[in-house]
Amino acid sequence: MELKPWRIIDDMETCRFDTIRAIGFRLLFAVLLAAPAHAEWISETQNIMGTRCAVELWSEDHEKGEAAIASVFDDMHRIDRLMSTWKEDTEISMVNREAARHPVRISEELFRLLQTSVQYSELTHGAFDITYASVGYLYDFRKGIHPDAKTIRKALPGINYRHMKLDPKKLTVHFTRPGMRIDLGGIAKGYSVDKGIEILQKLGFTRAMVNAGGDTRIIGDRFGRPWVVGVRDPDHDGQTFLKLPLTDTAFSTSGDYERYFDENGKRFHHIIDPKTGDSARKCRSVTIISGNATRTDALTKSVFVMGPEDGIQFIDTLPDVDAVAVAPDGKVYYSKGLAPPEPEPQATPAG
Repeated sequence: MELKPWRIIDDMETCRFDTIRAIGFRLLFAVLLAAPAHAEWISETQNIMGTRCAVELWSEDHEKGEAAIASVFDDMHRIDRLMSTWKEDTEISMVNREAARHPVRISEELFRLLQTSVQYSELTHGAFDITYASVGYLYDFRKGIHPDAKTIRKALPGINYRHMKLDPKKLTVHFTRPGMRIDLGGIAKGYSVDKGIEILQKLGFTRAMVNAGGDTRIIGDRFGRPWVVGVRDPDHDGQTFLKLPLTDTAFSTSGDYERYFDENGKRFHHIIDPKTGDSARKCRSVTIISGNATRTDALTKSVFVMGPEDGIQFIDTLPDVDAVAVAPDGKVYYSKGLAPPEPEPQATPAG
């Protein structure tokens, strides 16, 4: 049978078209595989250090975002294994067992945080003091147990950061008074939050939030809008009395409603006044805003112990810090940077 030229040309063009189309599909499929996943906010929570911890970040790649969050949580677990007083095999537990007998060599990381703690003790004239644990360990808020006045008087001399001697050359800590103990519960969570933000920044994330209980740090904004955080009403769980728009900052809130029990109309909670060995009772809650969570964590406890008036007056001497404190009677005190405007005086009618 005679083949017509036009039919040969038609078959060749069809074959060429199919080949080009197949190549095009393969290229498109390869591009789709290589293209980043849909950008999104990713958030996860875990229970670490005896509290709820959360990480939220903006990522253009879901797998990279989840891996970054996992890295933050892994580091929080690492810090907990280093600084928890609830575990017998941590460095802090070793220090509490041995430092009253002889100098104990510790890791550089823990040593630096002990130095930072002493700096806040000096700054606050002892309102912040990690040796509060010399009495604080006698409380059990889960079981509703507190020491009596005689027991507190006996253990109280152990609360004094000046009796904790740090040797920066040997990286050792030594207690010069028997019965001393330390607890980093007032600063370690904030420290872990700062370390988490540091991890995310090294990985290239520019919009994120890391939280550990009452301590939070934020980097970036929410695409032109600030992060809005609420300050809890001390008397009503789930309700806030103040909302703050924040970007690139840290804030911490401490309250007498976190770990506590009530006995005969008196509340015993975890924020111990270093001067008395009893729960601090001049505040219901304190919120601090500053550049890093280590700082805000330590200062919430300090102001809580000082009380709202003295505490806010102290905060007003620090140029990089703001605060909100709630007194036992419900009155709210604000530092200069957060104080609401004074109401305009009402006009008096003529005559």
